[in-house]
Amino acid sequence: MKRLTASLIALGAALAAGHAAAQDPRLGVVPGAPAVAVDEAGWRRVAPENLLLIDTTKGRIILELLPEAAPLHVERIRLLSRLGVYDGLVWHRVIDWFMAQTGDPLGTGEGQSAYPDLVGEFTFRRGPDLAFTPVASPAGAVVGFLNSLPVQTQPDALMPLTSDGKVHAWGLYCPGVAGMARDEDPDTANSQFFIMRQPYPALDKRYTIWGMTLEGLDVVRALKPGTDPSGQVTEPDRMVRVRVAADLPEAERPVVHVMRAQAPAFIETVAQTRAARGADFSVCDLSLPVQVSPPPPPPPPGG
Repeated sequence: MKRLTASLIALGAALAAGHAAAQDPRLGVVPGAPAVAVDEAGWRRVAPENLLLIDTTKGRIILELLPEAAPLHVERIRLLSRLGVYDGLVWHRVIDWFMAQTGDPLGTGEGQSAYPDLVGEFTFRRGPDLAFTPVASPAGAVVGFLNSLPVQTQPDALMPLTSDGKVHAWGLYCPGVAGMARDEDPDTANSQFFIMRQPYPALDKRYTIWGMTLEGLDVVRALKPGTDPSGQVTEPDRMVRVRVAADLPEAERPVVHVMRAQAPAFIETVAQTRAARGADFSVCDLSLPVQVSPPPPPPPPGG
């Protein structure tokens, strides 16, 4: 059964029960935020081969694929999307204040694609060639952003001391992060995946992270949740179409820019957030501004 382990499902359900229904306004991008001038120094354009477009019955979700963190899983997502395997599949397990899961051809949590299972990619090696931007340095570690992904890693000072000149790093399960579901065996991820509705650090280094939501976190949170502790959904929402932007005609591809984490405007946001949060500050309190042109299409009929 490709799913989060039963203990984590139970923890997610308990977390949902313990929170108020209203979402924390700090988490995610505010829809309708004013546009900021895009320049090459402060923004980067996401390559079409790293843009995943998930059209659902509730609207569009745009994710950045992260081959630097999980190359095998990113290639699997690209393959299944290109083949149309994800088209029409349901969000079969959704737990409020936790995550939304899909990618099962059977729609039950019991199925997978015809391709072999994948070896877990729970951590990766970070060298000086990867564009990592730190935002905080808790004791013994550094947290920041690798492209759009919130990451924890060992300090750069350790790079000269390792055989490959790199250090240990892993993605953090903040809102919008996309991970791969699996069985108890760590090397059993296949086609099922989930997107975080809220932060959940218990998943860190236990489930492969392969993407980050750039636009549509509000859509992820609007997906119909399950009513029992397992999160199984009755009459669930669906993915209508899933494609990598590079596989679409150029006229159908959105142009997506993400503010660089080292941009002065974002550095100021980090300082303000740290001052406001104090000892409770987390990298999950931050999200990089995103601009999408043209705007995402409206939800399909019947959504």
